[in-house]
Amino acid sequence: MIDRIVVINDLAQPRGGASQLALESAVQFARRGLRVTVLCGSEGNDDLVREGIEVVALGQARLLEGSRAKAMVQGLYNRSAVMMIRGWITENDTPRTVYHVHGWSQVLSPALFSALAAVRGRTLVHAHDFFFTCPNGAMFHFGKDAPCPATPMSLSCITSACDRRGAVSKAWRVARQGVQNRVLADYLPPLLLIHGGMAGYFARSGLTPSDMSVLPNPVRPFVTERIAAERNHGVLFVGRMEATKGIDLAAEACRRAGVKLIAVGTGEMLDELRRRYPEMDWVGRHPPEAVGQFARRARVAVMPSRHIEPFGLAAVEALWSGLPVISSRDALIAPDIVAAGAGLAVDPRNVDGFAAAIGSLFDDDDRTRRMSENAQLRTSALALSPEHWIDALLEGYEGYLDAGRVGLIAAVRRSVDEAGRDPQDGPAPSVVVPLHGRRAARGM
Repeated sequence: MIDRIVVINDLAQPRGGASQLALESAVQFARRGLRVTVLCGSEGNDDLVREGIEVVALGQARLLEGSRAKAMVQGLYNRSAVMMIRGWITENDTPRTVYHVHGWSQVLSPALFSALAAVRGRTLVHAHDFFFTCPNGAMFHFGKDAPCPATPMSLSCITSACDRRGAVSKAWRVARQGVQNRVLADYLPPLLLIHGGMAGYFARSGLTPSDMSVLPNPVRPFVTERIAAERNHGVLFVGRMEATKGIDLAAEACRRAGVKLIAVGTGEMLDELRRRYPEMDWVGRHPPEAVGQFARRARVAVMPSRHIEPFGLAAVEALWSGLPVISSRDALIAPDIVAAGAGLAVDPRNVDGFAAAIGSLFDDDDRTRRMSENAQLRTSALALSPEHWIDALLEGYEGYLDAGRVGLIAAVRRSVDEAGRDPQDGPAPSVVVPLHGRRAARGM
């Protein structure tokens, strides 16, 4: 029996995929009758409180939203976060309380692992990205616009000009990673990976299969019926309008292919893109349940990210709706998409090649129909239904409390395997988190 689940995350608002999943899990745990606490670095969230969740908030801003000087010190080791978390543990911990860490790079800092030292045998980390081992969190060399081959914190890593904000930022990130590595020097908490392709990157830092288990993300399709993609004439992009997501590459590729891009979302590049590509359909931000109206107009969805995508929520939502997906070859799900016959993998930086891939699907209705059918029927292993995801977490927690790390890893693997064999499992919508004004997990 689990006494309490403590969800730890920088933010108590669903701003981005990691926060969305952290908070969604808290809500669903509470709805199943479990006691839940959210420890966060940001302001609190009354929607969570209305769900019966205890919210303990530090009330601080994200690193880049406040004083730069303060952020450089606090971001290395946030002493206020230590006091908050350690104080809660002292007053409330029980032997059957589990601590699930989701995000700490924006507010809480590596200091949170110091605060969790007393309960480290009941603490696990959800790897939504690579910040557990990589200084820039992406295993990507932004200067070379390519995946990084270095071992994190090796000499080649430390001296690499990989950071998107330059040398000063890289030096600071290396210092922060050094602090984190020292805090965790004698004990690494187990990791849950959102895609199996992440394991090789973490293995560079010495993590082994006994330290990690794959727990695919929960996904709801845009629509439940198969979209007849072969009849449509649009290209769908869902996500943040920023350079790392490759939205500018998608717009240019669509222009060269002579087709219309339907872009759902907002971000720093949106105004510029509207000026440069007025012929495209820039529909702005919409809640997740409203994206289906745009998906139904699409022939194909694109995920042209410049960096490594550990998962790609919008891509799987599109696949499960029956849309073929053209993915960046650096996305970890790209080989899965191609193997399922559900889409193509390209180098989106080669815009002519990207445009040719789009054009190839517009020129062949039969091929597009086959990919559309494969997308809905052959990609179920990429993700879990929301119910199965929560089941796997709870079974993992029970295993962890009963048998430690080995119990956690075994229970999650077993639960995921059983979900994959469940004939009732599949891309059906089920759980909706009623966080008022929430942003979609794709960062809209």
